[in-house]
Amino acid sequence: MIVKRAAEERGPSDLGWLQSQHTFSFGGYQDPAHMGFGPLRVINEDRVVPGAGFGTHPHKNMEIISYVLSGELAHKDSMGNGSRIVAGDVQVMSAGAGVTHSEFNASDSEPVHFLQIWIQPNAVDTEPGYQQLSFAPEDLRNKLIQVVGGDARAPLQIKQDASLAIGRLEPGVELGETLVPTRKYWLQVASGELRVNGELAKAGDGLAIAGEAALAMAAITQTEILLFDLPA
Repeated sequence: MIVKRAAEERGPSDLGWLQSQHTFSFGGYQDPAHMGFGPLRVINEDRVVPGAGFGTHPHKNMEIISYVLSGELAHKDSMGNGSRIVAGDVQVMSAGAGVTHSEFNASDSEPVHFLQIWIQPNAVDTEPGYQQLSFAPEDLRNKLIQVVGGDARAPLQIKQDASLAIGRLEPGVELGETLVPTRKYWLQVASGELRVNGELAKAGDGLAIAGEAALAMAAITQTEILLFDLPA
């Protein structure tokens, strides 16, 4: 079964300096029918104007993934980390027992466009942690690459039996992915347009997938996708 969460059905938020689209309930947008998908709790598509951002604020017991689509994001946290995140970078912050951080558009002239993702952990009040890796365009070209996972073999680790793979498909490319029918999956289209098991999906759409043995994906345009593998 595949159920589409269309881009235009998401909850919007406009603060002037920040424009967001919320796939699941978040902040002032609350929809009991869309509270998350398994441990996947938040997918926010955020656009921040130059020089603006999120001031220092706390998090606890959440695995927070930031993936920049364009522009540059500046990060600082109470663990002593200070970094810049650019397109192709994946950042993971394990909030654990508690952490504070800030995120700002690092540019004075260009907006930053990124996905903020929250996954509920399977262990609470653990030691906070920070990880960041860059993936080159050729690493992601016409294939799905695991970037985040719940074990030590994953490039970036989270405290949950879940993983995230990212891929960039060129127009006309067809890609197959074997699934475990007893797991559940969420496919988020970051950009472009493709067909997934015959279902048309475009930028901003999300697909809730359960009970499927395989995915057949065919890119119509240059397309970037994120595939979450989640416990049922």
